[in-house]
Amino acid sequence: MDNGMDNMLDMYLFETNSLLEQLDELLIEAEKAGDFTVDDVNEIFRIMHTIKGSSAMMEFSSLMQIAHRIEDLFFFIRENGLDSLDSSHKGTLFDLMFRSTDMLRAEVSKVENNEPLSDNVDHLTQEINSFLKKISDDSPTAAVEKNHSDNSRPQEAPQPAPVVSTPVSATSLDEIRLDVAECPEDPAAFFLRIFFDEGCGMENLRAFMLISALKESGLEFSHYPTDVETNSQSSGSIIEKGFFLTFQSREAADSAISQINNMNNIRSYELIENPRAKAAPSEEKKNAAAVSAPSAGESAPAPGSPATGNAHQMPNKQNLISVNLAKLDNLVAIVGEIVITESMVTSSPDIQNLKNLDSFLKATRQLRKLTDDLQDIVMSLRMVPVSGVFQKMNRIVRDMKQKLKKDVRLTIIGENTEVDKSIVDSIGDPIMHIVRNSMDHGIEETAEERIAAGKDPQGELTLSASHTTNEVIITISDDGKGVNPEGVLAKAKRNGILTKPESEYSQKEILNLLLAPGFSTNEIVTEFSGRGVGMDVVKKNVENIGGTISISSELGKGMCTTLKIPLTMAIVDGMEISVGKSVFTIPIANIRQSFKVKNEEVIYDTEGNEIVRCMNQFYPIFRIHRLYNIETEITSIEDGILVWVESGDKSYCLFVDELLGEQQVVVKPLPVFLNSFNVKDSGISGCTILGDGNISIILDVLNLYAASQNQY
Repeated sequence: MDNGMDNMLDMYLFETNSLLEQLDELLIEAEKAGDFTVDDVNEIFRIMHTIKGSSAMMEFSSLMQIAHRIEDLFFFIRENGLDSLDSSHKGTLFDLMFRSTDMLRAEVSKVENNEPLSDNVDHLTQEINSFLKKISDDSPTAAVEKNHSDNSRPQEAPQPAPVVSTPVSATSLDEIRLDVAECPEDPAAFFLRIFFDEGCGMENLRAFMLISALKESGLEFSHYPTDVETNSQSSGSIIEKGFFLTFQSREAADSAISQINNMNNIRSYELIENPRAKAAPSEEKKNAAAVSAPSAGESAPAPGSPATGNAHQMPNKQNLISVNLAKLDNLVAIVGEIVITESMVTSSPDIQNLKNLDSFLKATRQLRKLTDDLQDIVMSLRMVPVSGVFQKMNRIVRDMKQKLKKDVRLTIIGENTEVDKSIVDSIGDPIMHIVRNSMDHGIEETAEERIAAGKDPQGELTLSASHTTNEVIITISDDGKGVNPEGVLAKAKRNGILTKPESEYSQKEILNLLLAPGFSTNEIVTEFSGRGVGMDVVKKNVENIGGTISISSELGKGMCTTLKIPLTMAIVDGMEISVGKSVFTIPIANIRQSFKVKNEEVIYDTEGNEIVRCMNQFYPIFRIHRLYNIETEITSIEDGILVWVESGDKSYCLFVDELLGEQQVVVKPLPVFLNSFNVKDSGISGCTILGDGNISIILDVLNLYAASQNQY
């Protein structure tokens, strides 16, 4: 596939996925309201119309067939009004639409994975046709489908019969313009010639979408080329000669122009009067002028380019573009290199030895400010709201409500909270698992159980997102049964995963057992849970992106799962520490406190491991120089400093030589050849380059605990 086709496919996938997400949200809200509105019907018709046309152009037959059948269905509903549907029809229609959306999404997924599309979708299209026939038969005012197909299709504007007119000498400016523009043979009074942005691609599809938008506003017109929907080769003609719309009146043309001004990817347009149209009023002939007059000295435009004489250049407006994430990754990497290089220049010892550095220092401060601003802007380009992930949970809750026969409402808070794009892509599955768990065995089975417990008969599931300084906190809570600690301990004992007597487990430790591999409180395997797969995977996925997960619950009141996710994994605020001649970086988010202790404050457990007391709790001490076999002169506990760190459910103290200071660092991945040494299992998550050119190892606080336990 060449680069041009790749670009077209990327655009198709982006637009189709966006439309399907929009459709899902629309269906969810409509089902909650119990009915479609007129705007909903029009919007669904538009979405299916667009998917049908773009899929036909890309020759994705299965997608085109499904979208075409749904478009027929909603054309009927639009023409006959919502009154043509009774309550039983609406329930069936919602189910049919959700299944159709799932099928469309499955086919799009096959396109994304370069898999062959379904050869036969007749089972779904026949079901849609049967439903359309049913409501047609039940509606006395139903329009005959043939009339719809033959006469009313918005994209199939009838071609007027060619008019054979006697030759007219091209003496007027309008006739010259008509001939130069190579306008099609049409008796219409006005031609609107449109050129799309250079290199925008898929010109025939853009023309088709423009036709659809104008048709929906009630305008009557013809268009040339006439086969833009089905013939991708028409793009060449549109690029060379432009796309033509024809109107019988100036008012209709002006109405179209007002809408075109608000559309994207249109470079220019030109309104041309047809002096050969006998029906054109003479007064209108005099007043029909170009949208912008040609400047003096301009020559007539060439046939293959937009006419400059009365071509209207589109006004500047804010446009949105989609950018490949790999390009943003490269941009972030380059900006990171700039930050490192700037730090190396300003901290160079050669510069420090020079005199009269006032001007240089002033310039470096300005450079630091500009690089910081550049860094912030680049990082903001990757930030996207979590609303996309949250809204998908609406569908999960809706489907499970029907299958489990539970009445639950989903409340979403803080959906505009933004995080890095790569992190948003990674949290969808963990949140889905937690939502499914809450729905399956969190919310009570019946409304009677909830009423007996003094609760609202309708259960509530809440998704919430909020910002802190350098992380996003996502909570998934329900007002269901909560977790029974005794039941969890009993199941853990049967599974053999307890590491100490049951009486010694705290509430927090009991809840953390839910995150153990293979653990499930469901005794019966269902479609949604009970296999012991889920929460341990959630924990692993969250930790893979530098996040933590915690669970809180009160029996009979509900359960809350909290995810703490870093805003970005590309840049972190870190504390530089030294151990011997080595420099390490600890993420600031993991540091609770740093302090010095005396020998008598350190106590030892039965195995001789060091422990220190902080805020009435005892925490183990891990010496980094012992863990990594680093030579250092500072081995006495009084000479060094303790850094109290925490990640997830692990909290302990690190013994280091000294703190060098806080610094924002660019995270660099470890070389691939180190993967065979399981470096990450040693508590190392990456590295960064310091201002003096040396490398600092970034510590992974969670894995460092496991590595220390294995050694000690």
